[in-house]
Amino acid sequence: MSAPPEQKRLKGITLPPSGWTLAFLLALYIFTGLIGHDPWKNDDAVTIGVVHDLVRNGHWLTLSLAGTPYPDAPLHYWVAGATGHLFAWLLPLHEAARLASGAFTLLALAFIYLAARELHGREQAPAAPLLLAGSIGFLFHAHEAQPMLATLTAHTAAYWGLAQLNRRALRGACCFGAALGLGFLANGLAPMLPLLPVAAFAAWYSDDRQRALLMLIGSLLVAALLAGAWLGPLLLGAPDFLAAFWQGELALLHGGDQPLLNLMRLLGLLPWYAWPALPLAGWALWAKRRQLRTLPMALPVLAFLLTLLTIITCLGARSATALLLLPPLVLLAVPGVSSLRRGAANAFDWFNMITFSFFALLAWIGWSALVFDWPEKLGQQARQLEPGFVGQFNLFSSAFAVLGTLIWCWLIATSPRSPMRGIMHWMAGLTLFWLLIATLWMPWIDYGKTYRPVSAALAKALPEKRACIASLNLADSLLASFDYFDGIRTLSLSSRAGMNCDLLLTHGAPSPAGWQKVWEGGRPGDRRNNDKLQLYRREVDTADRDQPGGARQ
Repeated sequence: MSAPPEQKRLKGITLPPSGWTLAFLLALYIFTGLIGHDPWKNDDAVTIGVVHDLVRNGHWLTLSLAGTPYPDAPLHYWVAGATGHLFAWLLPLHEAARLASGAFTLLALAFIYLAARELHGREQAPAAPLLLAGSIGFLFHAHEAQPMLATLTAHTAAYWGLAQLNRRALRGACCFGAALGLGFLANGLAPMLPLLPVAAFAAWYSDDRQRALLMLIGSLLVAALLAGAWLGPLLLGAPDFLAAFWQGELALLHGGDQPLLNLMRLLGLLPWYAWPALPLAGWALWAKRRQLRTLPMALPVLAFLLTLLTIITCLGARSATALLLLPPLVLLAVPGVSSLRRGAANAFDWFNMITFSFFALLAWIGWSALVFDWPEKLGQQARQLEPGFVGQFNLFSSAFAVLGTLIWCWLIATSPRSPMRGIMHWMAGLTLFWLLIATLWMPWIDYGKTYRPVSAALAKALPEKRACIASLNLADSLLASFDYFDGIRTLSLSSRAGMNCDLLLTHGAPSPAGWQKVWEGGRPGDRRNNDKLQLYRREVDTADRDQPGGARQ
């Protein structure tokens, strides 16, 4: 039988994507944007600050941030420190450290593929990594120094282990135990708790329940051994650090007093954060409603509900913690891709092609405004947002962006009709948009987000002779940035040592009594007083100046 005319005409990518095609698309998505910019505020700067302290001082057992103990689980920092060492000859530390996030993201996508293959079959499995990587909320976190990515990887590996518990109990239990132990080393105990009842549920669904339960008990021993490999030396060498770590873990387990507020925040976050996995999961629930009691449907539903409960009661409704909701949603959404009705699938596909083609056009127009000042009004608006920025033409970045745009045009023109085409175009379009942002817009974004110039100005304003610098209202990300860029370290004003400092650095705090402002600074786009940093010098009374030692006598 001859192939249909459309298949004869089209010589594009085969669907569902597999092998090198899928690997290339995911690798392009993962490693674009990991390098080429400074540490940014929040988790990215904090993580890089911890890695910087770890690499510089060699304290791999206990973590610290800007010289202060930072009681946290160490796995992501260890891997980031290792990539920092391995690629120190090629990249600055902050970029080499982010390669750890790329490695964990790659592993998470591989494990979610394997889990989907066990639950839904080889034909539908490629949809899983496309859905996970294509989730909007996953995009930014996958390209920052983010310890929660290591926990996400552990969750996806755990689902793969549980999915094969019935068919290959020993391998499944070993995989689950290793994932549980490494997940604890990645982010502590609380994020891994929802996996325990999910494991019991998977064992109950097994054909040989007794054997599956015995295997799971053995997996707990594997997890305990992995966790003990860090906790044991910590108990012997740094008991104070261990006590502080467990205090933080117990505080999480006791839960917060705002579970309803956390739930409302997640309900407002998920519709865009988990798109398109969330609506496809909803459709799968309806289309497979008669199969809800089977393991491929029941396991991700239970995992999602238990993870949601853990987040709202223990972890808090943050964008980073919401990452843990994506794997069960993706596993639930996989059968929804292939079961979409033709009209809905075509509408989704056309929406993706039109949307990302439009976004790509906007990205190119914005780049033209930044570099060539055309359109003129758009260029003026960009300069108003980031005063002082001067756009420069980069041949390599521009050529790479052109190549990505041409591949997108080729892809939408040659992809054959398939239930997988919509999600393939979504993932490819999101990759194109991120590639254009990373290659064309990154200098402008980094100019507004980095604290490198602020740190340099602060270092210049500091007197050569000083006792110490106290800090007030400084976030961990600022402490990390100043230490990383210029080696500026501070002491908390509330500490005994900080009370005796002759300098005070504040961020958006009211002017303190007894201190004289000597410097104020911020990023170009920081216009509000709350965004500014202030440096004060302790005022010295005339009577104290006449005495030996002055005010610090």
